[in-house]
Amino acid sequence: LTGNTAQRALAQTRAAAPIKTITAIGDGKVKIKPDIARANIGVEVLRPSVEEASAANKKLIESVIKTLVDAGIAKEDIQTSGFSVYAERFGQNGPLPDDKVNYRVSNNVQVTIRDLDKVGEVLDAAMKSGANNIYGIEFSLEDNSAAKSEARKDAVADAKAKAEELAELTGVKVGKVLSVSEVIGAGGGYYAGNFAEQARAFGGGGTPITPGQLDLVMQLQGIFA
Repeated sequence: LTGNTAQRALAQTRAAAPIKTITAIGDGKVKIKPDIARANIGVEVLRPSVEEASAANKKLIESVIKTLVDAGIAKEDIQTSGFSVYAERFGQNGPLPDDKVNYRVSNNVQVTIRDLDKVGEVLDAAMKSGANNIYGIEFSLEDNSAAKSEARKDAVADAKAKAEELAELTGVKVGKVLSVSEVIGAGGGYYAGNFAEQARAFGGGGTPITPGQLDLVMQLQGIFA
């Protein structure tokens, strides 16, 4: 081969050679204090006719919504989250006769509670006004953009630290960052902090609800040369 041909062949070989990389997943976690609570509050009734079930449910859910508004919940913070009507052909003693059927009507609203000191009070008031289906109490931060940015920063630093550790173990050095991406399904997730008591059984006094603290977790994948 001539000198020029040899140089071109060497350049092509180098261009075709895969770039050696180190991939690491970084975790970023930020502790935050929640500022809102969301709960699904509903009414479920069972009657021998769909008309009776629907009418009874309508009366109760209207009473619950009025109670929520009277408790300081803004109307725009009350949103229907589920409505269902279905027939039941089983009673307390087993299958009903062929000419008998019961109808169950369920109506649920998702409620955003912005005063966390009143969560238990709001739930108690809803139950007293007819709510018999309360679930999914969740604490969160209404605007979590700043917390996410902080968690991403920590995740990048964690990914780089892990990459440097892997490089040291394998006898190489970490180069520049080739790409960074958020791990799908793991970004911005809230995880329980210290509010394990939030779902304690309803008892005397008032419903005990403890907002506690949340962990906002972000995961980033970094590819380094």
